[in-house]
Amino acid sequence: MEKYKESLRWKLDKYDGILWDLDEDRVLPHGDHLEMSGKYVSQYVAYHVDENKKVQVEQTLVWPFLRMIPNDTHGSMKTVHQGIVVNPKIRMEGRIVDFTGEQITFDGILRIWENNGNGIQICRSFYPSPDEKSAFLKLSINNNGMVPIVFSISDCVEKGTQRGVHGIYVHECACSRKGQLSLEPGCSMDIFFSYSARKLMEDPVLYDGRISEAKRCNFLMESRDSLELITPDPILNQAFAFAKIRSTESIFETKAGLLHSPGGLHYYAAVWTNDQAEYANPFFAYTGRKEPIESAIHCYRLYQPFMGPGYEAIPSSIVAEGNDIWEGKGDRGDAAMYAYGASRFLLTLGDEEIARELFPAIKWCLTYCEKKKTEEGVIFSDSDELEGRFPSGNTNLATSCLTYEALRTGAILAQELGETKLAEDYLNRREELGEAIEQYFGARIRGFDTYRYCETSDALRSWICIPLTMGLTNRKEGTIDALFSKRLWNRDGLATMEGDHTFWDRSTLYALRGTFSAGETELGIEYLAAYSKRRTLGEHVPYPVEAYPEGNQRHLSAESALYCRIYIEGLLGLSPTGFKRLTCRPALPKTWDCVILKRIQSGQNLFDLEIRQDTRHETYEILVCQEEQKSYFCRRGESVTIVLG
Repeated sequence: MEKYKESLRWKLDKYDGILWDLDEDRVLPHGDHLEMSGKYVSQYVAYHVDENKKVQVEQTLVWPFLRMIPNDTHGSMKTVHQGIVVNPKIRMEGRIVDFTGEQITFDGILRIWENNGNGIQICRSFYPSPDEKSAFLKLSINNNGMVPIVFSISDCVEKGTQRGVHGIYVHECACSRKGQLSLEPGCSMDIFFSYSARKLMEDPVLYDGRISEAKRCNFLMESRDSLELITPDPILNQAFAFAKIRSTESIFETKAGLLHSPGGLHYYAAVWTNDQAEYANPFFAYTGRKEPIESAIHCYRLYQPFMGPGYEAIPSSIVAEGNDIWEGKGDRGDAAMYAYGASRFLLTLGDEEIARELFPAIKWCLTYCEKKKTEEGVIFSDSDELEGRFPSGNTNLATSCLTYEALRTGAILAQELGETKLAEDYLNRREELGEAIEQYFGARIRGFDTYRYCETSDALRSWICIPLTMGLTNRKEGTIDALFSKRLWNRDGLATMEGDHTFWDRSTLYALRGTFSAGETELGIEYLAAYSKRRTLGEHVPYPVEAYPEGNQRHLSAESALYCRIYIEGLLGLSPTGFKRLTCRPALPKTWDCVILKRIQSGQNLFDLEIRQDTRHETYEILVCQEEQKSYFCRRGESVTIVLG
């Protein structure tokens, strides 16, 4: 691995998060941004620390339930808050108190700690309400001096309106305390600034910041308790914990029910066949959490009305709370994305009633893919998930590989639902498609025995990784060598195409998962550790990102779900083979004695998984802990079938 000199501004915080110590930082100024979400609002906070350690914040709030004109993909109301509205001023004796930054922490709530050098410390805490139409700034003032203080807070009351689909919308900022205040030595005081939005004809609501903070903390605790990863590497554990937060918080209440959406200031109250159907929903089934699972089911249901007898392509995205569609790039392989994600989700969920409801949609998608088969036996699609940003021709590797794996999981699902003949047909089609992928896409490029991504390009591409995640390993050595060569890999992961500086984390996350799935554990853990350290403790934290230069590395939520799947499907090698069965093919680094994943949900069963490694004999002991403990054994590179319930 090429060694990069990594600048780490952050460190792990003993209180279950990360900390940036401004007193120790000598490389200023620096700024960053992150996003936090609740059912009705997404809170995007950009913070900047200047060379004198003065901290300024700008906040953008997105309100997906307040639809704008045009009511399209980007049609959520936004409000921008600057100046004293998010940087409140404290006055003492008629003068503004000057504060200097001490540290910034994040554990699901962003906190900015500052002091005046004379015994007064303040902390600004930013967080959204999980279930109310509000976000908050809590200003905590601590008098660490020896004498009482008398002070006032700058008038931060703000009100405005915007015009949208449903008429006039009102947004406002209110402060919980006003006037002259006093604070005794050794005492503290909390002042809450609430940012809310509503329709004009709705009554205003005074939201309680303390109650909303407690609800946010409960959400974070629920996230920590679900799918708790314990490895010997605390950075990996924290990165996994953060990814669970980002992937499961970005779920919004809409007219179509709860919908998971990417976020990033643009993508709300909408679903995509890649971000949601393919990336996030299969992960949600493992969490066992009600709202993520509900959002996944709503996502899959929304596409069913578009699956007609004429087999027209399904839309890439259903937007505006389910009221409109986006298909601006034609068929991106959306049916393959849907069939792949939905079949894995349903098998992991293990709910036969839901499976019977949604299986016809999977069958429709696999029939659609069959109808799109070319003379060469691969699958035609107009574009791919990058929507024409890079060449994708009329046949791309991703669409065919997704179809290949969807035929396998679709066959398992058909067998579980009693459609044995259909299951056999899917497996036969899968075998034929696998051979066609090898013949059509297999190529020697830049000296690597790997794949061409599409018929119009012979350049190395990041998405040559996708066969590895779908069980196609004929060219694994050349593909892995190409992925981690200087032509594609850089400090941020995979370049989308050799010779270009653009990167999209989604392909890096697939590549890392595929590397473990292909059995290249030592290489995989080296690159996973480097990637995780950069994303969790580096210059832009704390989540996986979408892309650069597009989008300013926004923290889109589905990428975090893909990060978690590196461990579940790659490192641990979990894959459902029935409603109450799954295979486990561990791929632990040789330096690890044990890895634990607690409170996994699969097949309507909750269990802990503990994998112990005997490096001397190259074996694993796999402990499945429910009411009773079951033990399984396998050699390195082998798998076992776990029967649940």
